[in-house]
Amino acid sequence: ESYFGINLTPMCKPSEVSYTILPNMAYFEFLPHEVATDKADLVELADVEVGKEYELVITTYAGLYRYRVGDILQVTGFYNSAPQFKFVRRKNVLLSIEADKTDEAELQKAVENASVLLREQGTRVIEYTSYAETKTIPGHYVIYWELLVKAETNLPSDDVMARCCLEMEESLNSVYRQSRVADKSIGPLEIRVVKNGTFEEL
Repeated sequence: ESYFGINLTPMCKPSEVSYTILPNMAYFEFLPHEVATDKADLVELADVEVGKEYELVITTYAGLYRYRVGDILQVTGFYNSAPQFKFVRRKNVLLSIEADKTDEAELQKAVENASVLLREQGTRVIEYTSYAETKTIPGHYVIYWELLVKAETNLPSDDVMARCCLEMEESLNSVYRQSRVADKSIGPLEIRVVKNGTFEEL
């Protein structure tokens, strides 16, 4: 795509990193994040406001025209007249531990693929949610499932649940699998089964 910016204070704390936009690298425009629709007005580089979040849109010398990069940036200040941004997140990303970015559609597909293994027992996933557990090293995905079972005594075995975890991991993107298997920078995916009615209660 393009180089976007540079950290002018490389010795600062990682949590304080801001990137100063390099305006000669491409033509930069910004879509206000709270109204990030195709019909929203783009904001020029000089007109962004400190504290607001924007989706980055670029037109490059190589030919990309008003390309929505998918990065959500927050304006932290200005260096002379060039805005400074910190990276907030990728747009539509549900889970992320490291370089991996898993969106809702991808997670839904992984749950569907794994839940096929439950059908032979007459069990199915009726609700699920997820979060990225980063308090452990390495971090890992935690998926909460609420199951509909024919009989409470017929819950899936540990072996079946382990196979469900593996099926979900194999359904996720190549960056996740690279980090999980080769780099070992992501721990094993974990499925936690919650009692019936938990989601309705929440």
